[in-house]
Amino acid sequence: MIYSLPNLIRFGRDISGDLVQAERREWWLANGIGGYAAGTLAGTLTRRYHGLLIAPVYPPLGRHLVFAKADATLLIEDQAWPLHTNRWGGGSLAPLGHVHIESFYLSGRMPVWRYAVNGVRLEQRIWMEPGANSTYVAFRRLPDPLHQERNLRIQLRLLVNARDHHHASAAHWFQPTIVGDSSHLRVTPPAGFTLHVKIQGGHLATAAGWPEQATWVENFDLPLERERGLEDHDNHLNAGQALLELRPGAWVGIVASLEESASPELEAALARCQAYDLDLLARARHRDAPNPPPWIEQLILAADSFIFARPLENEPEGQSVIAGYPWFGDWGRDTMIALPGLTLSTGRPETARRILETFARFVDQGMLPNVFPGHGEIPDYNTVDAGLWYVEAWRAYLEATDNRAALARVFPVLEDMIHWHCRGTRYGIGRDAADGLLRAGVPGVQLTWMDAKVSDWVVTPRIGKPVEINALWYNALMSMAQFAATLGRPATEYQRLAEQVRQSFQRFIHPQGGLFDVLDGPTGDDPTLRPNQIFAVSLPYSPLEPEVQRRVVQLCRRELLCSHGLRSLAPGHPDYKPQYLGGVWERDGAYHQGPLWAWLLGHYALAEYRVHGDAQAALAHLEPLRDHLGDAALGTISEIFDGDPPHTPRGAPVQAWSVACTLEAWYRLQRATAENKTLSQITALTPSLI
Repeated sequence: MIYSLPNLIRFGRDISGDLVQAERREWWLANGIGGYAAGTLAGTLTRRYHGLLIAPVYPPLGRHLVFAKADATLLIEDQAWPLHTNRWGGGSLAPLGHVHIESFYLSGRMPVWRYAVNGVRLEQRIWMEPGANSTYVAFRRLPDPLHQERNLRIQLRLLVNARDHHHASAAHWFQPTIVGDSSHLRVTPPAGFTLHVKIQGGHLATAAGWPEQATWVENFDLPLERERGLEDHDNHLNAGQALLELRPGAWVGIVASLEESASPELEAALARCQAYDLDLLARARHRDAPNPPPWIEQLILAADSFIFARPLENEPEGQSVIAGYPWFGDWGRDTMIALPGLTLSTGRPETARRILETFARFVDQGMLPNVFPGHGEIPDYNTVDAGLWYVEAWRAYLEATDNRAALARVFPVLEDMIHWHCRGTRYGIGRDAADGLLRAGVPGVQLTWMDAKVSDWVVTPRIGKPVEINALWYNALMSMAQFAATLGRPATEYQRLAEQVRQSFQRFIHPQGGLFDVLDGPTGDDPTLRPNQIFAVSLPYSPLEPEVQRRVVQLCRRELLCSHGLRSLAPGHPDYKPQYLGGVWERDGAYHQGPLWAWLLGHYALAEYRVHGDAQAALAHLEPLRDHLGDAALGTISEIFDGDPPHTPRGAPVQAWSVACTLEAWYRLQRATAENKTLSQITALTPSLI
């Protein structure tokens, strides 16, 4: 079967020519080894994280902006037509090249611009080489029978940097060594890496010209950083220029790479990138959904952007999941929540296994690290739920693959995790022998997924027995009983513990409907209406009776459900924040106090299906996310949205669990539809890969 890349995201001049609309839409690419590239449809830099190559110069995630921009100007005979747009401090805009964009679209996840200037039409594409710190910027002249004889060239101004991607830079803050010839430019800053720029279909400035041309371009304005209360100006070094000769149908352009071996052969590189994405789509077409719609195909490609190589000693094929772009690394909780959707739903069980086995090496005192270690760092274990989501990820993996050998290898690790939770581990996490429920929390430490903390202020401490933690605890114990039985080992103790949790979990039932958010907290039981209770219905093993499940879903639908997710706090609460705006204190103080979270929508859809049995109605809740793919970060899903209408996208523009939970719910509900599942069979809805 011949597959094609989705062409779902497309805009004309009405969007691309309107700077407000063009700037709010961003393209994002990733290379599978921690690097990424990003920018706006308009071509402006509005974040410190925008650039053509942000690479992990200190692997795995010591990411630096090394190639910021390639400002293009079309030269028609003796006339110059800028195709780029820049924002400058003080509010000025110059030039205004975005007005020449005739159309913009994503070919799969590759951004494509088509320009129309003075009777000339040309196309630009940007892509990253899978598995390499290399970005390609390519142009081709579109067929024009009436003007074939015109002499057309593209001039590219090459703007470089060497800063951490979380920071902005001052002008003249570093002075690199710049050498090369007409086909290969080498920029080596004091940090020690070298940026290589190679060209096809033109030439670079002469070597003698580079020291004179290496001037700083100052005072780029970053409005999205200003909105976040952060430093809002940046500066980049003009390391030289490339001059490309446009010929009809032929690709010309550059590759910017940290690898000297990077090839400037554009056609071959483009074909490799397209073949990689086509293979992803082919693998995702399994028996439960042989022909997914274009918006699901778009998310399948988006899912790959979060998976990256994390080689370890004696485990060179280690892999992990970047929680979101641009500011997150790999987090234990986010990885395990996202794993089934990113890998199992997309036909990548080997990737799932490698991630699970990578994390197994970091289990300590029964816990998974929340923040995975970066360069020269140690793991941080301040999470109560990452380990419980880890058990659920293994359950989903086993169900999809029946890989009992892998389960047998990890079972001692899982068993030890349960034992640590029973006898107690860090931060007051442990089983209460009186009722079997998990308690967690000490002052000053954030442990649940509602983990915002500013300085010493833990915004939502949730000390006690949180509802989703105990839903996960029950699910983990039931899963362990299943694992033990599968391996022919005793399961009775897990069943006994699970039954005690099931009985005690009934204490969470609120007399006025729904569930308490936390039991046995410092001030007693917390009735605050939050979405955490939905997991007591959406997880494969629920401790609740059907009628209680129905009331939970009904309450969440009435008070928390919005088009793109569930609110983190009901609007009637005095702490409810309708918008996620302001500086660090304001934003972190609002993070889980009203904004709606997209990753919760998939769990809500599964919960609703569980209680009502209508898969098509449950799937309909995911449909608004299809429309969101054409806004904010194109082709993917934002982290959060304002709690109040119009629910503006906020937070990280590209979020792993937002994409993953949508995919997981969509595929599970598709399977339910295909197999006509009954309510009692809802626990087995992971896409079958065997």
